[in-house]
Amino acid sequence: FHFAGIRLAPKEKMDIPVLFMPAEMKIYKAVMIIHVMKANGENWPYEVTAESNTDINRNVTVAENGETQGILWIYPINGTPEAPQQKSVVIRCQARQRLEQRVELLLIGVMPGAPALPGTGNSAMVSADESSNTPEVTDGSSATLEFLYELQYQSDEIRSQLESLVGMELVEKEWDTESRIVTLNFNVVFAPSKPMRNEATLVIQCTAGGLWKFPLVFIATEPEVDDVINIVAVGLNKESIVGFKLTSQTR
Repeated sequence: FHFAGIRLAPKEKMDIPVLFMPAEMKIYKAVMIIHVMKANGENWPYEVTAESNTDINRNVTVAENGETQGILWIYPINGTPEAPQQKSVVIRCQARQRLEQRVELLLIGVMPGAPALPGTGNSAMVSADESSNTPEVTDGSSATLEFLYELQYQSDEIRSQLESLVGMELVEKEWDTESRIVTLNFNVVFAPSKPMRNEATLVIQCTAGGLWKFPLVFIATEPEVDDVINIVAVGLNKESIVGFKLTSQTR
């Protein structure tokens, strides 16, 4: 898009619409350039020379007499396509038990051979145990795909309840070149200490482009009965007492 001749008063604001309609799950990049010149056609007296700062040379346009004719603002735009919302995966375990479950997730429309995301190695996306995860998926040719995954929570309260109870690890990857579907198999460990129902979202990003979100529902059902206490009555209207011990799991 190209807009020209827009006049702005001092401190006036201007909205610039940006439309993003990705056709494929790959990285899209663009640059938005805003060029400002004085409405009266005059130049700024500042002269740009060979010794001037590099950033200044790049962000101004110069008139024939060396004065500054216009100022440039350059905004890089990176577009990441996001797949439609997926169905929820329910992980159910009885409280005070430990569940280890294999979860298979399909990433549809993965693009091979696309350039990697800048700064992938320093990405903030990590797994539930806060360690970096950049597993590779190879289809047997030169195309190698990397994925980052992170378990996100709806609130800090849910994070505090789930983070120490849930573990996730990517254990197997498979790439179908014809259908462009990548199958990721995760090993999920859930060890709830009490009954609960909480939700989280597994966010997966491919370095070739694309974002997939999978809602996870963690349900902990009532635990088994610890013991049965039998109280034998010694007579009508008389008290019977039974003692039992409770052991704390923590300090």
